Amino acid sequence: MTVYATDKIRNIAVVGHSDTGKTSLVSAMLFDSGAVNRLCKVDDANTTTDFDEDEHDRKITINTAVAYFENRGVKVNLIDAPGYGIFSTDALQGLRVADAALMMVSAVAGVEVQTEKMWKSAGSFGLPVLFAVNLMDRDRASYSRVVGLLQKKYGREVTPLQLPIGEESNFSGVVDLVSGKAFTWEHDESGKVTEADVPGDMADDVASAREALMEMVAEQDEELMEKYLEEGELDAETFAGGLKKAITARELFPVFALAAARNIGVQPLMDALVDLAPTPDWRPVKVTVDGEEQEFAVSSESPFAAYVFKSISDPFAGHITLMRVFSGGIATDATVSNSTRDSVERLSSMSIAQGKDLEHVTELAAGDIGALPKLKETHTGDTLCEAKQNIKLTPVPIPEPAISFALEAESKGDENKLASALAKIRDEDPTITVGRDPQTKEMLISGTGQLHVEVVVGRLKKRYNVDVVLHQPKVPYRETIKTGTEVTTRHKKQTGGSGQFAQCSIKMEPNHGKGYEFVDKIFGGSISQTYRPAVDKGIREAAERGVVAGYPMVDFKITLLDGKEHAVDSSEMAFKLAGRKAFRDAAAKCKATLLEPIMQIEVYVPEDNLGDVMGDLNSRRGRVQGMDSDAGTTTVKAAVPLAEMLTYAPTLRSITQDRGDFHMEFAKYTEVPKQMQEKIIAAAAKDEEEDDE
Repeated sequence: MTVYATDKIRNIAVVGHSDTGKTSLVSAMLFDSGAVNRLCKVDDANTTTDFDEDEHDRKITINTAVAYFENRGVKVNLIDAPGYGIFSTDALQGLRVADAALMMVSAVAGVEVQTEKMWKSAGSFGLPVLFAVNLMDRDRASYSRVVGLLQKKYGREVTPLQLPIGEESNFSGVVDLVSGKAFTWEHDESGKVTEADVPGDMADDVASAREALMEMVAEQDEELMEKYLEEGELDAETFAGGLKKAITARELFPVFALAAARNIGVQPLMDALVDLAPTPDWRPVKVTVDGEEQEFAVSSESPFAAYVFKSISDPFAGHITLMRVFSGGIATDATVSNSTRDSVERLSSMSIAQGKDLEHVTELAAGDIGALPKLKETHTGDTLCEAKQNIKLTPVPIPEPAISFALEAESKGDENKLASALAKIRDEDPTITVGRDPQTKEMLISGTGQLHVEVVVGRLKKRYNVDVVLHQPKVPYRETIKTGTEVTTRHKKQTGGSGQFAQCSIKMEPNHGKGYEFVDKIFGGSISQTYRPAVDKGIREAAERGVVAGYPMVDFKITLLDGKEHAVDSSEMAFKLAGRKAFRDAAAKCKATLLEPIMQIEVYVPEDNLGDVMGDLNSRRGRVQGMDSDAGTTTVKAAVPLAEMLTYAPTLRSITQDRGDFHMEFAKYTEVPKQMQEKIIAAAAKDEEEDDE
C-alpha cells in the first residue's frame, strides 16, 4: 500500500444538512476515481460510508465514516459526516481532523439549519469552506437563487467557480470559470465527461462571471490588484495561485454545481479538491505539552501526536479506532502514550479505512488518517503521542444530553448482557450517557434526541440481541416544609420479655437551600449519647420517603430538644423508630409541599418559527428570560419545569421542520403549583397501590 507524503494528502470533511447528497457525492467520487467498481446508491444500501444496519434501514448517515480516492497522485481523504442535528457531534469530530469543509447545499432547499451550524463550526476551526450546490437535476432547482442566498447569508466572498449548463431535468454540465472550459455528461450515470465549447447563449454570462471572479481574487492581494489594474487580467498561473491562497485564508468561498446521484459535475470538483484545498501542513497544530501551549509543524520532524475522532465496534473486527496524525509519523509495532488517560498502547497493526474495509499499511505520514484495531484504553477524543510524553490536542466538547428515557431489559436474564452492550455503545458514541437515578432507581439512557436513543435501541437488538423497553423517565420531585413545629413522640412496645421504649422531643423548621441539618441540644442525660445518632438515622430514613407523595424531603432542620429512655427497654432500634415517628408527626404539621426541578434552557429558533416556539414554551409553564438574534436565528432563554420538557425534543423538531435545537441543564427546585400537586399525589398513590398488588 502506498505511503503518501504530507504534501500529497488532502483531508476534506463533507458536511451539510440532511438529504443534500453527501454520501451520494462520496460514492460518485470513489466510483469515478476507480476506488470502487460501481456507482453505489443510498437507496440500495450499498454505499461505502453508510455501512451500519441502522443507516441502511433509515437511509440516513448516522456515523462519521472515512473513505479515500487518489487523483493525480494525491490521496483525498473524505470524511462523510451526518446531516441530522442530533448527530452534530460526529460531524464536529470530522471537522476537527479536516483541513477543509466541503459544504453540501440543496439546489432546491438552499440554506438550511445544518448549513448554518456547520458554517459556524468550520469557522471556529478556521477551516476553508467550499460549497457544492447539489441536486441540480431536481424540480425547482436554481443555482443562481441558492448562490444569492449564500451570498446574502455569508457575504459576497461566496463566489461561483462554475456556471451550470441547464437546470432541473436539463442539467447536463458546467462551465469552469477559471479555465473557461465547458464540460458535459450523459444522463447514464457513467460519469463519462466530454469537454465542449461554452454554449453560445451562455457566452456573455460566462465572460461577466469570470471577470467578476478574477476581480474578487485580485482584491484579496495588493500585488495581484496592481497587476490586474495594469494588465486588465491575470494569467492562468497567477489566477489559480491567487484563488487557492484566498480560499485557504477564508477570504473566498468557491461554489460548484453538480448532481451527484446522476454522476454529473463530480470530476471537476475532485480536481478542485486537489488544486484548491490546502495540504495538511498549511498551518501548525496547536498542542499542550506538560500543560504549556505550543505549536508543532505538521511534518515528520515534529513529535508524534494524533487525535482519535471515532471509535467503531465492529461485530467481526472488534474495536477500531480512527485517528488523524497531526504531527510526526507513526509506524506499526510502535508503542505510544495515551496522554488523555495516562496509559500506554502497543500498535500491533495499522490500516487506512475505506468505509468499513481496512487496508493494512506499515506507516502513516503527518497529516494522514488511519485506523488502529484493538486498542484497549483509547476512546474518542483522546490524544495519542510519543511514549513517555504528555502532549495533548484539544478534544471536541461533548454536549449535554437533550432527552432521557428510562430503560430496562425486556427479559430479566438480559440485564448483564444489556450493561455490557451499553458500555460498548457508549464507547462508540460518547454523546450517549447511561446511569441509574439514585432517587427513582431507574436506569436512564440519555442522548441528543429521540431518534438518537431509538438508534441505540436498534443497535442493542441487532448487534447484541438484547430487547429493551423504553418509557418516559420519572420526574425526580422533592418534598420540603414551609413552617416549623415542635413535637414529642414516644415509641413503646411490650411483647413479653424485654420491650422497646424511646421518647424524643424535636423541633422541625425550614432550612432553605441548605439541605438537611441535625442539631443536638440536649443538656444532661435525658437521652444517652449512644442513642442520639439513632434518632438522626431514623429521621434520615423517614425523610427518604417524605410525607406528601413518597419523594425525598429536603431543606429542613431538626433540633433534638429532649427525651426519655428506659434502663432495660431502650435501644438504638427503639430510638431510630422514635425518630421516624417524630419526623412524620412533625412534617404533617409543617405544611409539607412538593418541589419540582426547573431547567434552564436555550432554544435556537429560525426567526420565522419564533412565534410558535414562544407559544409552546408558554403552554409548558415556561418563563422566558431573554432573547438574542443573530443571522436569522433567535436564541430564546427560558426556565421550564422538567416535567414539561420530557416531550420537548420531538415537538421542537416538528415546529421548526428539524431546524431548531436546544440545550438544557438543571437550574433549581421550586414549589409545584397546588392544582398540579393534587395530580402528582394521586399518581403516586396509584403507583404505590400497583406495587403492593
